[in-house]
Amino acid sequence: MGLERALREAIRDGRLAAGARLPATRTLAAELGLSRGTVTAAYDQLIAEGHLVARQGSGTRIADTVTTRDAVTAPPRPDPRSAAVQRHTLRAGSPDITRFPTAVWLRAARKALDQAPSEAFGYGDPRGRIELRAALAGYLGRTRGVSAVPEQIVITTGVQQALALLGEVLTESGTTMIAMEDPYIPAFRDTVRASGPGVAPLPVDDDGARVDLLTTSDFDGIGAAVVTPSHQFPIGSTLSAVRRQHLADWARAGHLVIEDDYDGEFRYDRQPVGAIQGIAPDHVVYLGTASKTLGPGLRLAWMVLPPPLVGPVAEAKQLADHHSETLGQLTLAEMIASHAYDRHIRASRLRYRRRRDLLADRLTPRAGRPLTGFALSGIAAGLHALIRLEPVGLTEREVLSRASDYGLDIVGLSGMWLSTTTELHRPQGIVVGFGAPSERAYPAALDALVRALSWDSNGNRRN
Repeated sequence: MGLERALREAIRDGRLAAGARLPATRTLAAELGLSRGTVTAAYDQLIAEGHLVARQGSGTRIADTVTTRDAVTAPPRPDPRSAAVQRHTLRAGSPDITRFPTAVWLRAARKALDQAPSEAFGYGDPRGRIELRAALAGYLGRTRGVSAVPEQIVITTGVQQALALLGEVLTESGTTMIAMEDPYIPAFRDTVRASGPGVAPLPVDDDGARVDLLTTSDFDGIGAAVVTPSHQFPIGSTLSAVRRQHLADWARAGHLVIEDDYDGEFRYDRQPVGAIQGIAPDHVVYLGTASKTLGPGLRLAWMVLPPPLVGPVAEAKQLADHHSETLGQLTLAEMIASHAYDRHIRASRLRYRRRRDLLADRLTPRAGRPLTGFALSGIAAGLHALIRLEPVGLTEREVLSRASDYGLDIVGLSGMWLSTTTELHRPQGIVVGFGAPSERAYPAALDALVRALSWDSNGNRRN
């Protein structure tokens, strides 16, 4: 992002001196006209890279960027006389937007416009167009096991808006704390906080969120929990069958589960895992999005709500922006009804599986490629994987620095934690999004990733 890059460059060229204190996120956001979440995400990433340090009571400051250890281990920068460094990205969060189905979308839009009643272009139901809500009710039922009728669905501009609306509604009903997976997306945590409730960190391991902890005294007073059971972000684990049942039981006991099913359509080693909502529909809010299947620029997402929440959430949506944009809703409804959406997802799933396989192959050690000190995980589903860095290998900070030198944009795991556990006890890792690059750019991005992770045959960090 622009702020993150500008701060990084200012630190590197000395315009921001070591020890200098940065403004609070709220202050800087107001001064620059940005959202607080954007500023927080930039700070978190630079903290993960070691450019900034944050200490309770003293704010966020510029780190001492050159230490004795850095001087010994930092790789040399590319020769400036060589060809300009090409920029690559393996950031998680987006599909390959160069493969957006433009022709299919145009055909669906023409048909949708031809059939749309004139009232579709006026102010409408804050829940969204009935055409899309009806299409989604059927689609989610047959592909994700979601139990829904159109009246329970509210269309939003994204999962982030859905969390904001839910936070407002839950606050008004008396909910003061919401559990959210740790690690998770920092901007989403900020969204929930800004809407009212506090956030409690819910640990995650290789079996998904530790939902068994929700019944312990540490989580007394927690009214709701946000989880990503199909493919946890960013760890990549899938919630185990035992924990799925435990979570459903906790919900039925008078709590609310908010299920973020952001990339549930993409599973490569078996059939997609059904949604939690299907086993406890009266106690689960299901969140889905077109951002990963089509593109985030469409600003189309949806909530399936338990009946008591429909009215309050619809009212909050009306106050927020009246309703989401109409043409995109009508077009997506037509794509779903004609099964063009299913065909697009099937083709995308095959393409992303090939990318996943290529990533796994390129990171497999073999003769002439002494890749050690890390493990690849979370690759059974979704559009991202986690490279877990082992204590004997490169540090997260080193990998991020080397990746930057090789023109690769990736993010570290450190910036996604909420809990106050010391960094020494947190695993280090690199979150790799293999969906975003174009087909042409993907191999070069993997080349840069391999170089950033490589050691030479003598066990030294390879430049």
